[in-house]
Amino acid sequence: MTFLLRSDQNGSERPSGRIAQLGLSFREAPANVRGAFWITLAGVFFTAMSALIKLLGERIAVTEILFFRQLVMTILLFPLVIQQRINPFSTPYFKMHMARVALATIAMSTGFTALVHMPIADATALSFSKAFFTVIFAIMVLGEKVGPNRWFTTALGFAGVLIMLRPTGDAINIYGILSIISAAAAAMIMIIIRKLSQKESLITIMAYQSVVLGLVMAIPTFFIWVTPSWADTLLLVLVGITSSIGQSLNIRAFRAGEAASIASMDYLRLLHAAVIGFLLFSEVPASHTLLGAAIIVAASLYAIHRERKLALPEIQP
Repeated sequence: MTFLLRSDQNGSERPSGRIAQLGLSFREAPANVRGAFWITLAGVFFTAMSALIKLLGERIAVTEILFFRQLVMTILLFPLVIQQRINPFSTPYFKMHMARVALATIAMSTGFTALVHMPIADATALSFSKAFFTVIFAIMVLGEKVGPNRWFTTALGFAGVLIMLRPTGDAINIYGILSIISAAAAAMIMIIIRKLSQKESLITIMAYQSVVLGLVMAIPTFFIWVTPSWADTLLLVLVGITSSIGQSLNIRAFRAGEAASIASMDYLRLLHAAVIGFLLFSEVPASHTLLGAAIIVAASLYAIHRERKLALPEIQP
């Protein structure tokens, strides 16, 4: 990567040319715009993780998959802990971390169980209801001010989900209910991350998520253990890697932007899920799915446009 760097007058290296300009422009972008970028990128990795879990769920129990996921995340986190020479579990916010672990246990157990038994696009779409819960929780817990435009984009995106799923059809079943429970728990996790990310280091947040949740999942895994094949072991490792990257990007997103503002950008995961569902599982989106997706994307793009516009300084006459 040295070709991307050049020395300044003091002899230190810094990004050169266009790379430096892009980095500077991004750092100067409004906080909610940066948060929207990070959460969109996180969605790519989370969708890849979901597809891997759906593949593995045909042979391995969800709790065992989650145990391996947390194990890989812990292994990836360990070098950072050694490098910074800190105790990642030393925190004055222990109760908040444990609340997040409890909610994560509920969110992932219910959400991934639904994912294994539902088309990936349907499960992903149902998970989008967490944006509606996030706005409500952001008002109740964080005291964020949510104006008409944010309510509009949230409601519009949620309407797109309903259109796509057609609640009177076959999409709403026991697994659909599990997806809604998962979405509500995930929304509260987003609020907790928003609060923790302003006070805690990324390593501490990730340590509680990976290690403690891994210990929780180890208990049921012990009783239902299935020895994975070498191919499944590779997929399990990839689940942990994609999840770790997604978690880091997600925390970065909520450190930068307001929870109620950037939540709508998570709707873009629907496009990723539709593509992966078609390529890996031969799931072809129906016309109502495409209509709902178009509404969701429109709501997301309008949200980011509003944030850019509100961040521009007023021009004095």
